[in-house]
Amino acid sequence: MRKLFLAAAIATLLPAAAQAQWVPINQRQANLATRIDQGVRSGALTRPEARRLRMQYREIARLEDRYRASGGLNMAERRDLDRRFDRLSRRVYVQKHDRQAR
Repeated sequence: MRKLFLAAAIATLLPAAAQAQWVPINQRQANLATRIDQGVRSGALTRPEARRLRMQYREIARLEDRYRASGGLNMAERRDLDRRFDRLSRRVYVQKHDRQAR
């Protein structure tokens, strides 16, 4: 009985812990734009890399606008945007650390 209660308590806390780490989409956009700008200023990103990353960033922003225009973001759309921002964030990291200098 005690193990069952402990398992139920942990199961109810896990979704709350995962949700506490969620970052709003607008904040993610601001963070990515800042990282790209900082990469250009520091020389870690070349101009073509920055141009490509910004183009991908704008594509995601346009997709978000289309989602919002259709009545707001549902959970599937939010997850889709999160995945796309995750991929773009990884691309920014890879491009900033690929040892290409401008």
